[in-house]
Amino acid sequence: MNSEQLSVNNLANNYLWTENRGLWTENNSTMNSYYFTEEHKIFRSSVRDFLKKEVTPYIAEWEKNGEIPRSIFLKMGEMGYLGLMQEEKYGGLDVDFWYTIILNEEIARVNSGGFAASIGAHPYLALTHIKAQANEQQKEKYLIPGIQGKCIGCLAITEPSAGSDVQSIRTTAKKEGDYYIINGSKTFITNGVNSDFIVAAVKTNTTKNNGLSMIIIDRTTSGVAATKLNKLGWKASDTGEISFDDVKVPKENLLGEEGMGFFYIMQHFVLERLTMAIGGTAVSKYALEVTLQYMAERKAFGRPINKFQVLRHRIAQMASEIEMNQQFIYHLCQRFQNGDYLVKEASMAKLLSTQLSDKVTTQCLQMFGGYGFMEDYPLARMFRDSRLGTIGGGTSEIMCEIISKIIIDNNTYSKTI
Repeated sequence: MNSEQLSVNNLANNYLWTENRGLWTENNSTMNSYYFTEEHKIFRSSVRDFLKKEVTPYIAEWEKNGEIPRSIFLKMGEMGYLGLMQEEKYGGLDVDFWYTIILNEEIARVNSGGFAASIGAHPYLALTHIKAQANEQQKEKYLIPGIQGKCIGCLAITEPSAGSDVQSIRTTAKKEGDYYIINGSKTFITNGVNSDFIVAAVKTNTTKNNGLSMIIIDRTTSGVAATKLNKLGWKASDTGEISFDDVKVPKENLLGEEGMGFFYIMQHFVLERLTMAIGGTAVSKYALEVTLQYMAERKAFGRPINKFQVLRHRIAQMASEIEMNQQFIYHLCQRFQNGDYLVKEASMAKLLSTQLSDKVTTQCLQMFGGYGFMEDYPLARMFRDSRLGTIGGGTSEIMCEIISKIIIDNNTYSKTI
């Protein structure tokens, strides 16, 4: 098999090759019939076909450009993918959480962490806050076009001196008449350059530890500026640093109640971390599928390399860990669907699944040998993109601290005030 046949384009453009070869895929898993209905399976097939046609052929171009085009948001909006968890009266589909799981799993197979990040940050970060805290006027202005893909949002919490330590945020919003005057900066913001609106965490009361509020800032407002950041991975996402210089925002752009920003942020972390866990496990699974394909074709010393015991056992170990993680995550997804508030469990899932993704992509790259180090092959990008999983959405160290506080210090967290 020559290098062209094993190229990333060949592998990525053929979504069904694993099923056709009878290799380990989601279609052989008993979990598929346990958790997913026939309607879910039809939806998965539809998503896979859509991505194969509208996304996969252009990923290399988008990775090079450092952003994805607005047109793909519109196409995904037309398909209903941006409103799976939104109410029908705003244009959403309001379907169960398993549709969101399927969408995230299929996006992982596109093999672009940047694409997954940009698409995910809009409905699961920005629109999640709009859905939960916005009033009807705000939903009319931002949620409805957001679900349609006509209006792109980003969530701006992290600052140069404040990441997971949300209470250390320094961006201020001071009242002046009917406006807030906002000054400060945000960094590492997905869709931070090309979004139309920013859901920002700001300090509305600097005398209180919890004086945080959430506010919607239109991109075109005077004093808003953004710079695209150059990253190791996630190349297709426009990750930006945003600055606010005397930005004048109407008071009616306040999201929810003043001073409740910290609570709102904590409330929505569960969804973010659960979707990152879903994505981390899906990346691990796809990396193993691609590697199994390569091992079946690659020969050394007169036989396919999948016949060497040391490699076979390494595959068995990875497959076992992926299966265990996925079983745990699916169980949590069912509980999330039932309304459980899973601070500890979502933190555990995010911790383990993103660490596993790092481990699997590293070992799978090793299976490819020298080809694994080549950008024309899929593992190079998987390896780079996976690395952010243990950092974004709260580092592994922060996940461990949250878990420690719950199981050692007996801290409790409530979804309601």
